[in-house]
Amino acid sequence: MTYQIHIIGGGLAGSEAAWQLAEAGYKVRLSEMRGGFPADGSQSEPLGTPAHQTDSLAELVCSHSFRSDDAEHNAVGLLHAEMRALGSLILREADKHRVPAGSALAVDREGYAEGVTGAIEGHPNIDLVRERVDRLPEGPAIIATGPLTGAALAEALRAETGEDALAFFDAIAPIVHRDSIDMDIAWFQSRWNKGKGHDYINCPMNKEEYLAFHAALLAGEKGEFKEWEKDTPYFDGCMPIEVMAERGVDTMRYGPMKPVGLDDPRTGRWPFAVVQLRQDNALGTLWNMVGFQTKLKYAEQVRVFRMIPGLQNAEFARLGGLHRNTFIQSPKLLDGALRLKSRPNIRFAGQITGCEGYVESAAIGLLAGRFAAAELAGTALAPPPPETALGALLGHITGGAEAETYQPMNVNFGLFPPLALTGKSKKADRKTMMAARARDALAGWTARL
Repeated sequence: MTYQIHIIGGGLAGSEAAWQLAEAGYKVRLSEMRGGFPADGSQSEPLGTPAHQTDSLAELVCSHSFRSDDAEHNAVGLLHAEMRALGSLILREADKHRVPAGSALAVDREGYAEGVTGAIEGHPNIDLVRERVDRLPEGPAIIATGPLTGAALAEALRAETGEDALAFFDAIAPIVHRDSIDMDIAWFQSRWNKGKGHDYINCPMNKEEYLAFHAALLAGEKGEFKEWEKDTPYFDGCMPIEVMAERGVDTMRYGPMKPVGLDDPRTGRWPFAVVQLRQDNALGTLWNMVGFQTKLKYAEQVRVFRMIPGLQNAEFARLGGLHRNTFIQSPKLLDGALRLKSRPNIRFAGQITGCEGYVESAAIGLLAGRFAAAELAGTALAPPPPETALGALLGHITGGAEAETYQPMNVNFGLFPPLALTGKSKKADRKTMMAARARDALAGWTARL
């Protein structure tokens, strides 16, 4: 196939960008390293990454949740709605493969990734090529290689920009086999009884059990850091559970182990602390330990996590892990249409831009694809209004933050222009008003497309 644009990286952002361009009628070459081989043939096994387990496109390597789907009160839920309105492939497949998770959008990760892969492979305008790209492209391109960008391509980027990539750690939570959870101790309930009631499994702890668990996390043997990892900061949204434990004895109880809104049926009261598990596949046979990303060694994970009441006999389908993520100083290096200022033929999308989260990565891929499609058509696409979730996120990445202190960021209402309000208003009311303003702004923007 003779292609008009080259997209490097088949994660959420690259897949979404390819879909948007292909749907607009443009021929796309989508290069994905996983499943391919080095150009010099020096490796007999297919290429992979430290975090991925398959060669499926848009594989979810951490949680299987796209977070809140509440478009009235939550910025990421609003982002979901805006992406659906713009024909997002990622949201389409997430909706198709949804599993119970209260007000959150969680998916059967295998079915979802297979759905995205099938859609990309079956599109007549997309040529999916399993290959590693080590150089910056000369023609129109979108780089969406994500936080695990290959060393050669990262070095080519550093040579072009003169900037070192920034870095942080991202962590993966364990997955437990449902039939190994003791339901005489654990129980089904969503916090405050949201959802259908069976969206989460809750494992309660009393004070003594919690303190013993906290001590075990602190004492547990962790994986060694490589020399280049030692000064790399964590991103707070994916902090390892043992690092959270180091920040104070009660930190976990105000984070992933908070018991509020969860009534232990054996006592009728909130426990001292709770470990929640969320359904990870459509069959309901696998459950993800919410917020339990970890750097503990595998044997230590099994020992320490079996201290949790209800998980004393837990069998793990996958244990947790930690990997290095890299991102560029987007406010300094990119223009408002996600083009590299020094090489405007190249756009960037996804986590490499410094957005954090599955949905945010896909959203920036969607915008990169639409910006590129407009450019190929000989026109210019105005960015979405800053009052929208898409516009607020784009604005943060391309100029709303100081480049020198730029850090990964999930979409949140703090990125939106403030409302012009008089007098006092409740926080929930402000969010509802910002969501309504965003819907109006998006409708005005899409009417001009």
